[in-house]
Amino acid sequence: MNVAGPACAEVRKAAVDFVHFLNKAVTPFHAVEECSQMLREAGFRELKETEHWKVEPLQKYFVTKNRSAIMAFAVGGAYKSGNGFSIVVGHTDSPCLRVKPVSTLKSERFLQVGVSTYGGGLWRTWFDRDLSLAGQVVVNQNNSIVRKLINVEKPVLFIPNLAIHLESDRTKFECNNEVNLRPIIASYAAVELNKCDDKKCEADEVDPRKIVKDHHPVLLELIAKHASCKPEDIIDMDLYLYDAQPAVIAGVKEEFISGARLDNLVGTYTAVRGLIESVEGDATFESDTNIRIAACYDNEECGSQSAQGAESAFTEWVLRRLAAANHDSSNPVAFEEAIGKSYLISADQAHACHPNYAAKHEENHRPAFHGGVVVKINHNQRYATTGLTHAILKQIAHTAQVPLQKVVVRNDSPCGSTVGPILSSGLGLQTIDVGCASLAMHSIREFGETTGIFHAKKLYTTFFRQLPSVMASLQ
Repeated sequence: MNVAGPACAEVRKAAVDFVHFLNKAVTPFHAVEECSQMLREAGFRELKETEHWKVEPLQKYFVTKNRSAIMAFAVGGAYKSGNGFSIVVGHTDSPCLRVKPVSTLKSERFLQVGVSTYGGGLWRTWFDRDLSLAGQVVVNQNNSIVRKLINVEKPVLFIPNLAIHLESDRTKFECNNEVNLRPIIASYAAVELNKCDDKKCEADEVDPRKIVKDHHPVLLELIAKHASCKPEDIIDMDLYLYDAQPAVIAGVKEEFISGARLDNLVGTYTAVRGLIESVEGDATFESDTNIRIAACYDNEECGSQSAQGAESAFTEWVLRRLAAANHDSSNPVAFEEAIGKSYLISADQAHACHPNYAAKHEENHRPAFHGGVVVKINHNQRYATTGLTHAILKQIAHTAQVPLQKVVVRNDSPCGSTVGPILSSGLGLQTIDVGCASLAMHSIREFGETTGIFHAKKLYTTFFRQLPSVMASLQ
């Protein structure tokens, strides 16, 4: 079957399912919740980080960290301590604006919300968009700390552009991220401001848990409504702004995906779906000697240095627990042996060649839409791909009948990076960096292709099923 054409029914279904996921996964917390739900429906059982794990062959599990990162694993029927790990990883976060701990701002009869820039976003694209709010709210409930997910799901914040008539230089856009990225939430005219009585304020009980003085009442009332609590019960919040316009399948031939957070919810979704589909009706799972793992980390966009990021020790600790799954105390180096038999795919979006800026791309490495999964190569190891790891993936892609492309940045251009080199160097894992082709990366609204979802999902499904036999063929 020729899957390169965007009209293929399987391609369309994969894209439709992904867009449905994308529109629900508006923050890393929501992405992990959606992944957890997919895994539960596929028979995966949640483990708690604090529990004693009993991991058995032919069983499926997942564990979360901070509820914004997730690792899922399916234990092959022939797995023994010291066997390898077949791993595909992505990340759940995307560049965005996040509400500051003290967000109260006022200017020219408008109430505004103070926000921080998160990651390397194209901040000019956040102007003139309908913005909504979502995230995790921490609530005091009967003196217990309770975490709740909220999603406002309608436009409530706005950053209008300055009219062109007031610009001194109309040929360029300039933005001070501290001063000009201040969303409007309401006008004075529409809100009765709650002014603090000085004497009452002085007499208030000191309670660091209360944040009612840190944010506009109109914002806290909105959040409290969606968290089903009172504003004074809110202890803290991790709130993200996002584009309220849903992602869609677009184009005359319905071949494109237009929406936010393609970087890197494409990687997150295809890694998890690839794992799930690799064990559904798979006869090889019973004889699989490996543990199949899909991991999705938070905080990649700001360096991965967090408890829930790829640079933390969390991955090693989980792998060590799995390496000792059958409690074989006679092999004290099972983890180290497993690492040498393992292979990791880092799945993160790749830059397609832009038709209006083709000269920005290296002339022999110009990935195209519908051309297959993109392998990222950088000889300075900004990407973790090597000749051997590339060859292994080529063998798997041949079996899957999934085309591969290659990208190398120009020598006079900076190169981004991924969690691939972090995990490869930290764990000593053989690693390859790949992604699906996209345009407008880090914009509030990115532009991707439908076939990439199908190709990536099929490649990762085949990878989970075929890696042990391919690794065994190495000489």
